[in-house]
Amino acid sequence: MRPTGKLHLGNLVGALENWVVLEKDFDSFHFIADYHALTTNLDTSHIEEDSFDMVVDWLAAGIDPVLSPIFRQSQIKEHSELFLILSMLITTARLERNPTLKDQVRDLHQESISYGHLGYPVLQAADVLMYKANAVPVGEDQLPHVEIARELARRFNLQFGDIFPEPEPKVTVFPRLPGTDRNKMSKSLNNAILMSDEPDTVKTKLRGAITDELKIRKNDPGRPEVCLIFTYHKKFNPAELSEIETDCRSGALGCVECKQKCGIKINEYLAPIIERRKEFETQPNIIHDILADGEQRAREVAKTTMQEVRQAMRIG
Repeated sequence: MRPTGKLHLGNLVGALENWVVLEKDFDSFHFIADYHALTTNLDTSHIEEDSFDMVVDWLAAGIDPVLSPIFRQSQIKEHSELFLILSMLITTARLERNPTLKDQVRDLHQESISYGHLGYPVLQAADVLMYKANAVPVGEDQLPHVEIARELARRFNLQFGDIFPEPEPKVTVFPRLPGTDRNKMSKSLNNAILMSDEPDTVKTKLRGAITDELKIRKNDPGRPEVCLIFTYHKKFNPAELSEIETDCRSGALGCVECKQKCGIKINEYLAPIIERRKEFETQPNIIHDILADGEQRAREVAKTTMQEVRQAMRIG
């Protein structure tokens, strides 16, 4: 993940929960994509603080740094070297066809993009192939990037010999959780519920969330299939889902009460995460030690991979 500071529920259900499950069955690597952050924002004044907050949320969500190295991308210099090599194996036309890049340019209202931004899927490919990954846990919007990594693995292997496996995407059950305005959940859009939000904050944010525009009064029949709060209930309140759907459609359940029920369930879900977060937040030395250990372990793997790459290419 890019170091954006404290994470939100979209990050939790779209990525972190999947990571926690996968690290029990896979040798996993989790890294702070601080080089990637530069592709859209050159302000690095908060990158250290944001990295710290993000790692705290990872740990609070259940990531085990003993099982899975946690490291900063910029501290493993081999990523940059492999990025350079892979950039020789792909055309600018192929990168310009990347639909995820087009969406980013549109959302950022950019008239032009940097070379680094255009080529960041190649850096992502280097991040993945460096550790000879077989699986990449991603949201739906990142599927085009995994495909580029697969293409680059094939091209390298064809040109220089079999070094890299072709990684497969692992899409989560809840790849996207909308924000309180139905758009993609994002702190920049001010529509996000944070993993660290206290109960009163969650309740306040839900009060302003968009529901069914046709359900104006409590007794009006509702349409759960278009209601954002019902989407949240699917994730955080599955036990009462059938009852909530029935009562919403009949008009027995009003939006205010429905939001209150949802807030209670979200806060119950977040309570153990917030408790763990507070423990890590007050012990910064532990975070620094975790990063130092993770970077050493990642560096050992990366050095071995690059030795194989250079030997295959006969360049060192």
